[in-house]
Amino acid sequence: MVNKPWRIIPRPLLETVLNNHAHHHRVPQPLILHGPRGVGKTTLILERLLGEWNQGPHLTGYVDFAESIKDHHPQFNHSFPWASWANCPPPTLSDCTTRLESCLESMAHRGVQLGAITSHQVFSTLCKWHSLNNSLRRVIQGSKGSNNAVSDKVSGSVLWDRAVFALSARCDGEEIDGVLGLSDTKKKKKSLSLEEASYYREAVVALKLAKEVIQLQHSWRANAIAHLNRTGGVSRSLANSCTDWPCLLLELLSQAAEIDHFQPKLVINNIEVLKNAIVLDESSSVSGSMYHDSLIWRIIALGANERCLPLVLVTSDSYYSYRAYMDFGFPDIFISREIFGWNPQEAKLHMVTDYFSHSEWLIIAEVLGPNPRHLFELYALKQGNYYQKLVDNKDGTFEDIVDSYLAYLQITVVNPAMERALGFLQKFAVDAHRGKISKDRLRFGAPWRHPPPTGEPTLCTDWAKVQLMDFVQSFVNTEFGVNYLADCSLEIFDDPSAVALVEVGLLYAQRDPSIIRPISRAIQRCLVRWLVQERLKMGFRESLQYLWQRIIRGRSYRHLMLQVGYK
Repeated sequence: MVNKPWRIIPRPLLETVLNNHAHHHRVPQPLILHGPRGVGKTTLILERLLGEWNQGPHLTGYVDFAESIKDHHPQFNHSFPWASWANCPPPTLSDCTTRLESCLESMAHRGVQLGAITSHQVFSTLCKWHSLNNSLRRVIQGSKGSNNAVSDKVSGSVLWDRAVFALSARCDGEEIDGVLGLSDTKKKKKSLSLEEASYYREAVVALKLAKEVIQLQHSWRANAIAHLNRTGGVSRSLANSCTDWPCLLLELLSQAAEIDHFQPKLVINNIEVLKNAIVLDESSSVSGSMYHDSLIWRIIALGANERCLPLVLVTSDSYYSYRAYMDFGFPDIFISREIFGWNPQEAKLHMVTDYFSHSEWLIIAEVLGPNPRHLFELYALKQGNYYQKLVDNKDGTFEDIVDSYLAYLQITVVNPAMERALGFLQKFAVDAHRGKISKDRLRFGAPWRHPPPTGEPTLCTDWAKVQLMDFVQSFVNTEFGVNYLADCSLEIFDDPSAVALVEVGLLYAQRDPSIIRPISRAIQRCLVRWLVQERLKMGFRESLQYLWQRIIRGRSYRHLMLQVGYK
């Protein structure tokens, strides 16, 4: 048990389900793999599945939008945050889109190498969604202006061929050969004839031309996009203009998919990061949330109309467990696969004697629960030099290291997240004062119906803290489980405190069964600690306000408890 390396434990049932989805060459719906933080979703994809999905005819692109947040990603020697990605500094939208487009372009180049994507296919797919004549004339003319003028009577296909020829003259031949793997002269002579190499080069140039055409047409909408960003409006056509290039590549790859020859698939991890991405140049793109919605809408449409390559969205945001399905259409618009990690019996089977003793496991199960990431982090602490010295000197016990780990979670995860939740509630109070909250949400009897009559910051802060404490206390009374579909009203989502704690990532609204609960037993314990600490810090006036709230207007969600209303 001493210094035994941590191992990745297989999950045969879930792996079989995901493999069955991924091994189709085209599918009608994307799949969402969702679950609370720390249950092993990313580990499952990277360590157990991604290697197999890149063998033989299979080619899998992997995009992790969270890599743009360098201070909180393992790629840069940091760990994933326990709370929501929304608590981290948001990345730029251009960084996220560059990652997605680069991945899809490399997959398309592989399709060209296999002869699955041709210049004619790029042209015909582009013609379905775009009028090309003016754009192609611009590309043909290039920097020489009217010297390369083309007759108005020329057909679109002739314009395309001439544009490919004109662009190939301006492209770097070595770069194109590098894309095709033809930079090695000996390899080129052995593998491809001159005609074949020209055919493949034409397809690569056609992809470059398609990208240039889409960028040109997008630039014509720059002023409209800037105006949209300034006014805060919504436009599907402008949003689609920003997602034209990745969606064209997705469509090309989906059309090129062929069983046992070329079977591309795409995994997008931390899709929720895209919603919060910021735009630095207001004329370059629509907002991150609008880009996110446009991308998903078009993926859904591609799958429903023509079938799409297997696409897996991985997320820890509980928005994608239920609310996203309703926002994008109906409860079965996506294929849902929810993962909760191990139950206590499974975790004991994998952990006891290999990593923890029986007595240690009893403490872990009671205090932290079976969350795999908690277990890994605790085991890393246990193997640390500091703990070993304490044990050798008989100055500490295993309970001490569990208490230290809980204190770490309290200080670095829960307390900052609760501060952010208080900020959400203060904003709710200000918006209610300005009339931005619907009367439906401030209906008679709602515990949050009476925010401060003014937007004075101190009053809003006091009100927000009382509301959040009231909610946590009511949540404790329900034994940390609320069934949000119990009475088919979704009333819990009208509560700004519940929404705030879900937004910051401390609560998770799971899909089946439809329960809102803390993401782990350790976070649950830290929430109670936060409530006790806040009660102890209260003065007489604050205590009186809190007692008034609890007795006169207090929340009660016991009718939505875990067992009630769920069949």
